[in-house]
Amino acid sequence: MPIRRANAEWKGDLLKGKGSLNSDSGLLKNTSYDFGSRFESGVNTNPEELIGAAGCYSMALANGLSKEGFKVNSIKTDANVHLEKLDSGFTITKIELNCVGDVEGIDAATFAKHAEQTKGGCPVSKALTGPTIILNAKLK
Repeated sequence: MPIRRANAEWKGDLLKGKGSLNSDSGLLKNTSYDFGSRFESGVNTNPEELIGAAGCYSMALANGLSKEGFKVNSIKTDANVHLEKLDSGFTITKIELNCVGDVEGIDAATFAKHAEQTKGGCPVSKALTGPTIILNAKLK
């Protein structure tokens, strides 16, 4: 299996500094991030947004449903990553996955069962076992 690589560089102090992200794929190339975009509202990216890119979950759910014989037209997942300031510092406390599946030949209960099983099974979810991951899954 391939090893996926990315790197980040931060220059300056926390409040006034700036960072850049790069990935081997080239899709992240000198992508900016900063304090404002992470802890307030800004125009650059942030680590939580990148964690929330829910492609892994959508792929894993589509794979599981396909293996069970269902025709998957699409799985769309939006992720809300909750970053909170606790006494111990800033913490990702929750990731809420809102998933809508367009799947032929399945009922809502069966879809929900597969969606729940997938929540803890995709590689990124396994890596993120610290925060509570809340899943909201529904058929289109």
